[in-house]
Amino acid sequence: MKVVIGQGSCGVATGAKKTAAEFEKQITEKKLSAQVDITGCVGTCYLEPIVDIYDDDGKMTRYVKVHPENVADIVDSHLVKGEPLVDAAISEEDKRFIEKQKRVVLRNCGVINPEKIEEYIAAGGYKAIEKVVTSMTADEVIEEIKISGLRGRGGAGFPTWFKWDAAKKSPGTEKYLVCNADEGDPGAFMDRSVLEGDPHSLLEGMIIAGYAMGANEGVIYCRAEYPLAIHRLEIAMAQAREQGFLGKDLFGSGFDFDIRIKAGAGAFVCGEETALIASLEGERGMPRLKPPFPAAKGYWQKPTNINNVETLANVPWILYNGGAAFGAMGTEKSKGTKVFALAGKIKKGGLVEVPMGLPLREVIYGIGGGIKNDKEFKAVQMGGPSGGCIPADLIDTPVDYENITKTGAIVGSGGMIVMDETTCMVDMARYFLDFTRKESCGKCNYCRIGTKRMLEILERITEGKGRDGDIELLEELAIKIKDGSLCGLGQTAPNPVLTTLKYFRNEYEDHIYKKKCTAKSCKALIRYDITKACKGCTLCSKKCPVGAITGEVKGQHVIDQDKCVKCGRCLESCKFGAITVE
Repeated sequence: MKVVIGQGSCGVATGAKKTAAEFEKQITEKKLSAQVDITGCVGTCYLEPIVDIYDDDGKMTRYVKVHPENVADIVDSHLVKGEPLVDAAISEEDKRFIEKQKRVVLRNCGVINPEKIEEYIAAGGYKAIEKVVTSMTADEVIEEIKISGLRGRGGAGFPTWFKWDAAKKSPGTEKYLVCNADEGDPGAFMDRSVLEGDPHSLLEGMIIAGYAMGANEGVIYCRAEYPLAIHRLEIAMAQAREQGFLGKDLFGSGFDFDIRIKAGAGAFVCGEETALIASLEGERGMPRLKPPFPAAKGYWQKPTNINNVETLANVPWILYNGGAAFGAMGTEKSKGTKVFALAGKIKKGGLVEVPMGLPLREVIYGIGGGIKNDKEFKAVQMGGPSGGCIPADLIDTPVDYENITKTGAIVGSGGMIVMDETTCMVDMARYFLDFTRKESCGKCNYCRIGTKRMLEILERITEGKGRDGDIELLEELAIKIKDGSLCGLGQTAPNPVLTTLKYFRNEYEDHIYKKKCTAKSCKALIRYDITKACKGCTLCSKKCPVGAITGEVKGQHVIDQDKCVKCGRCLESCKFGAITVE
């Protein structure tokens, strides 16, 4: 019998290590023969800590939200008596979170121990690279990727085969393959989960890509804020070298390939290829003018190909199963599957992998379970700070590169921030613009100064100080920033503002002309009052952190508006619906 505990970052953050320690303790004290093991994140982050118990016959029972105080009951029932504890197991509804997905990139995440290469090999790992280097030419590998229709999963959606082919055809014998693992979008954690849960799939994908383009060295550029991912990558690389999957003369083919890790400082601008290369070379991460493209002159002025984690993690599956099998999923122009990180006002937050072309409604409601507290769905931000807001009336939009781009958003790396009726779209645009303004490298005047001016306008509007002409000025600045910026950061920074103006212009107008926040979110534009429904229970006054609420027991209470900091604690604490916010 084996007890497998999810120990990705989400599991660890919710106490998985303490849960594991309690299982070890209980098993030792009761002298049981069960083995405790680890795995990565299976994607159902909202159910962590997750424990899978495998019986001797291979049957698996999944337990969710398992904290140390729950362990004894599970051990006594399942490990001692052999009877699964149904009340602690995953529900049929939550099972559908995984069952409705098509997992290619996440095929091993939450299934294998990421620190044991033998489990990856048992799952078919390193079979694809053996096939490639012993029986395929570089051109045949690139052709298979072309047939698959795989496009870059880092945001731009550029055909992967074309980049590989361009690097292959560039003159020179010294070439580099770089994996961009600098996942910087707020709310995005797709790459991190792959690195923590199935690092060997990335390594195998990189080896295949290196073979195809003629590179002998790979570099993983990973943000230093991902210590667990880096730790597991280092373990995986050491194991792969020991097994002969990295290093000299792979499978006796004469092909040499090795990989190293570069920990980056977490600059969002380093998602741009040339800025990433500058950082790799020890310079400040700033983009340069293209051409020449990295495929011709990249790292140390040598031909270089850059793909992100998800793109490369697809590669072993494609080469093992054939490009046609991957291309059979998705749509005509957006083939295969895509991993999305569901976050925000969603009931079931976590990672989902679905075929391209699935409607947004199916992702948010069919898999994600809908909106928290059954509130009204308002919008979803796709593509992170570089993306845009898609409103509720476009919820049936197919999730693929072409249709999402038509809305003004982008698929991006796969972040989905779900918003409900309490989200102020002006404030949401302000949040994302504040992020891109801080992350601008400052090289381009329009990006450096223009985003600052746009942010100042948005801050004024959310503070109730908006004035006539602000909307038009925002639109003018947005166009000039997009046109006047060198790299993708500046060119896409205005997108959240432009899409919220397109779909939620009335909220901007209400803020400016009516001094009212429709979502009742912006503190400067709302007011808390106590109605006659007040029973005088005094709970609101006790919860108020600044003593702004006064009144006698069983008497009418009032809020001193000069003292009120609009924290909302009174509204949360009132059991009689006596607090209003306008």
